[in-house]
Amino acid sequence: MHIVHVEDFFHPDAGYQVNLLSRLQVAQGHQCTIVTAELDKMPTFLTSFFGKDDMATRDARFENETGVRVIRLPLLAFYSGRAIFSPRLLLKTVSRLKPDVAFVHSEDTMTGMLFIWMSRWLSYPMILDCHMLEMASEHRFKQQFRAFYRRFVAPIILRRNIPLVRVVDSDYVQKCLGIPLSHTDLLSFGTDTLYFSPDAEVRREVRASLGLSQDAYVVIYAGKLDASKGGKFLAETLQEKFPLAAGREIELLVIGTADGAYGQEVEQLLAAGKNKLVRLPTQRYSDLAQYYRCADLAIYPKQCSMSFFEAQSCGLPVLFEDNEINAQRIEAGNAFVFKPADLVDFRNKIMEIAGLPEAQAAAVRANARNYVLQHYDYVPIARKFTAVLERAMSAWPKKRPASV
Repeated sequence: MHIVHVEDFFHPDAGYQVNLLSRLQVAQGHQCTIVTAELDKMPTFLTSFFGKDDMATRDARFENETGVRVIRLPLLAFYSGRAIFSPRLLLKTVSRLKPDVAFVHSEDTMTGMLFIWMSRWLSYPMILDCHMLEMASEHRFKQQFRAFYRRFVAPIILRRNIPLVRVVDSDYVQKCLGIPLSHTDLLSFGTDTLYFSPDAEVRREVRASLGLSQDAYVVIYAGKLDASKGGKFLAETLQEKFPLAAGREIELLVIGTADGAYGQEVEQLLAAGKNKLVRLPTQRYSDLAQYYRCADLAIYPKQCSMSFFEAQSCGLPVLFEDNEINAQRIEAGNAFVFKPADLVDFRNKIMEIAGLPEAQAAAVRANARNYVLQHYDYVPIARKFTAVLERAMSAWPKKRPASV
């Protein structure tokens, strides 16, 4: 079948859900197209990490490597965290692709609501997904928006039985948007566990190439270094010299882009630190596995990203802030939490984990790998997403309008 993914922001070098899911759906034998926005009017906080130069070449490389076609449309504007397309151009573009089914990512964006409101007149079925947590919703008008959504959007989803997939185990859609959990499927994030896996030889080679000691305890951070991800908090935590951990030096590997005045402060703090630190720019998603393989611990100072799954799949223990989602993610003895925004606790936890006896550390590494294999192996998860798409097709009325 032809699956058209509609996603406001897509970058071919990233490891977002649509990058991995579309690739695996092509491997399942399906045709996949991603309809997304040109990056010219996207805010810097979205584009700076991977950059937006020569996107045509990057998109072409992604298509060549995955078999997934990328179509970019101009934006009218980007406002309040939402991309605004020409409704007519967006709907006609998707319609002309003649999809068997559309996967419209994020149910509460302008794009998502447009497709929900127009669903009665579409010539193809659709499904939605939700990535939202209540704790991540900080807009000052969120209560008004939720009331609007419950009255004018959620009833259409329910009346027309549009499938909605929750990708985080949260009651946000029910509590805030008026969509019962019973109407939804829960299908998690995940990773390609064959590609992201431990490899002792790669570990040695990468450490040698980066100048990291083979005997050191290596702590890695890979991600954005802006305020939303706690860039300065991370740099301040790493300032002072770490004591030996079980007789081993603690060395640091920091990967990611730091932009603007805030980024300059982060870089200055990192450069002034007293620990051995290797600094690398942002890497393509497909290149990250080698760096996780060379490390002993992955840390996330704020708002843990999806790369948590890649790190764990490589057998890395993870240290991140304590919140409702992360508290669930440590139940298998695979990861650790620290008090949010508490520099002392963050630093102490790094030292505590680095100093674990080898038998205990090995058990945590095994737990990390097994946690992802058992719950977040994206190959079977991708098949479940496809099953939801097929279910939407089966339930769709046979006679639909020819176009929008």
